[in-house]
Amino acid sequence: MSFVWTSKKPKDGIATLYESNITLNKAASSHFESAYNVLLGLDLDSKMVAVKPISKEEFDIGAIPQEKRHKITVKASYARVSNKKFIKEVASLIDIDLSNNNSFKFKTKWSSEESLLIIDLNKPEV
Repeated sequence: MSFVWTSKKPKDGIATLYESNITLNKAASSHFESAYNVLLGLDLDSKMVAVKPISKEEFDIGAIPQEKRHKITVKASYARVSNKKFIKEVASLIDIDLSNNNSFKFKTKWSSEESLLIIDLNKPEV
C-alpha cells in the first residue's frame, strides 16, 4: 500500500459569496494578513472579482480615496470583506441567488504582478 498523507492546510484559495460578504479561506486570506483595508474590483467582461490589499502606509497618506476602501477582517483561519451593494452587483452579473442563506464558492488565484487576489466567477466550486 502506498498512502499519500494529507495536509491540514487547504492549498486552494476559495472565496465564498454570501448575501452580505465575501469570505476567504485560510489559503486565500494569507495574502491579507497585513492589509489595513482592501479595494474591490469587478471585471464585467471576464466575470472576475479582484481584492487588493491596502497597506497602513497607503491608508495613512490617503493614497486611496475613502469611498474606495473597504474594511477587511482577518482571523486565524479566514478573512471577510462586507459590502452588500457590491455582492448584489456580483450576484446579478452571474445570476445567482444569495437569499435564504445561500452561498457559492469560487476558486481564487493570487496575482503577484498586480498584488491582488482574483476570484474567478466562471469557476464555481462544486
